Amino acid sequence: MHIDALKTLAVDALEELKGQDIVTLDVTNLTSVTDLMLVASGTSSRHVSALANNLIEKVKEQGLQPLGVEGRAGAEWVLVDLGDLVVHVMVPETRRLYDLERLWSDLPSDTEEEVRGGGWA
Repeated sequence: MHIDALKTLAVDALEELKGQDIVTLDVTNLTSVTDLMLVASGTSSRHVSALANNLIEKVKEQGLQPLGVEGRAGAEWVLVDLGDLVVHVMVPETRRLYDLERLWSDLPSDTEEEVRGGGWA
């Protein structure tokens, strides 16, 4: 599935159950692990769990299998790895604490490191 279609599928699955503050982060130049990250909030751990489960169900309906799912037990932060897209669903307190949007926007890209002549230590 093309990355844009996968992103649309994921956003639709989150919005269907009223996922909040959905943000897309393009991390293509920051990591080789994935191209896009979606970050969304649920109102409670039960809501976070329901959002993640709905996402997984919708992805499977399209014939795709998540590469991994982490955090289901406590459901304060559930990560769904879809390969080119990684989805983080969190309760608001956890989202504020880890602030992934700022974290990933502050990292230098590989291109910026090459221009400066630096490397990762």
